[in-house]
Parts: sequence; structure tokens; C-alpha cells
Amino acid sequence: MMGTGAKAGVTLLWAGALMAALAGPVLAQNKELSDDSVQALMRYAWGMVPEKFTNPQGKTIVVDKSKPKDVIVPVESASEIIRVGRMSALAQRCALLEEQRANYLTLMRREQAKSKWSEQQLIYIHTLHLMTVMLMSGNVQIVEKDGDKKPVPLEGSKPAKTESCTDTERKKIQDQVMAYVNAAPGEAPAAAASAAPVPQQPAKRAEPTPTSQKK
Repeated sequence: MMGTGAKAGVTLLWAGALMAALAGPVLAQNKELSDDSVQALMRYAWGMVPEKFTNPQGKTIVVDKSKPKDVIVPVESASEIIRVGRMSALAQRCALLEEQRANYLTLMRREQAKSKWSEQQLIYIHTLHLMTVMLMSGNVQIVEKDGDKKPVPLEGSKPAKTESCTDTERKKIQDQVMAYVNAAPGEAPAAAASAAPVPQQPAKRAEPTPTSQKK
């Protein structure tokens, strides 16, 4: 039987492999993650979804944690959300804070515009994006607890040390983010700049979820 220390070691190795798959070379972000990686991130995000959330307008949304199937979005949608989260994390790494902010706001507006997600699902979408950014930034640790792997935010920690972006990498990320922003329906990011600011250190402060549309 595997001991506690061995299990923790395997968990950390697996988490490191997932983080490496998420990050990858800056110029190769179109590479798709495996289904296992996507589903792992979906589980981690579910573990971070709060039971109650108060949006910027003061409305409290209650999440029924006993019914994950009613809240977690399909894998196909999750893959796209994770892809956008990877772009947000890379923009953060390259100190492209305006692009990071616009990327997140565009994601949330695009998902709201579909008018098919409940308020609880929009909170999950927000959390999945945040989970992706936190994992890539080194602001969350995956640990084994009660036989399951769970994310633990590292409060007050510094982001994982990364290499500086080259001018070529920075321009590539700018182009990718702006292509996504300009292709999305809805208002320009600047018009909703105060609705959901994206923090520089995701582990210290979560992005507020914009007001959602009910089914």
C-alpha cells in the first residue's frame, strides 16, 4: 500500500505535469490539452466554487454543491474556458495587464451572451478561468486529501518564478488576446472596466463574477 508521503509525492508530480502542459512554450498555446487534463481542471474548479457568492451589485447567489451536474459546464465549453484562462495567465506573465483584463471580461460577456447558463454556472465558468490562471501562476497547490486531489490556494505567496517574455512572445500574446477580444460579441472591454477587474495576483484576490442572466 502506498504511504502518505508517497501519495503526496505522486500528487505533486502529477500536478507538476499538468502545470507544464498548461504552460508550455508561449508561442505554442494553440495545442489542445488532453481530456484527462481538462477534466482534472474541471474537478479542481468545482472544489473552489463557493457555496455563496455576492456579485458587485450586492446580489447573493447560492450554489447547490450537492448537485454538481447542474453547475459544471460540458467538457467542450470547459476546454474553451481553459484555453482563454491560459491566455490570461500568459498575458499576466508578460505583464500585459490590460490585455489580461480584456481577455477575462470578454470571456464572461461572451458566455453571458449565450443566455444558456444559470447564475451558478457563470460562477463556475469564472472559477474555472481563475483556477487555470492560478495553477499556471503557481498560486495554487494540488494536494491529496481524503483520497482525492484538491486545490489549495497559497495565500500571500509569490507567483512561481518564470522567465521574462521576449518581445516576440509579448507581441504574440497581444495578438492572440486581441484577436479573441475583437471576435467576441458585445460591448468593448473598456465600457465594462469597473465590472470585474482582473487581479495581478489571482491567489490573493478573486475576480468578481459579473451579473448573470438566468435560464
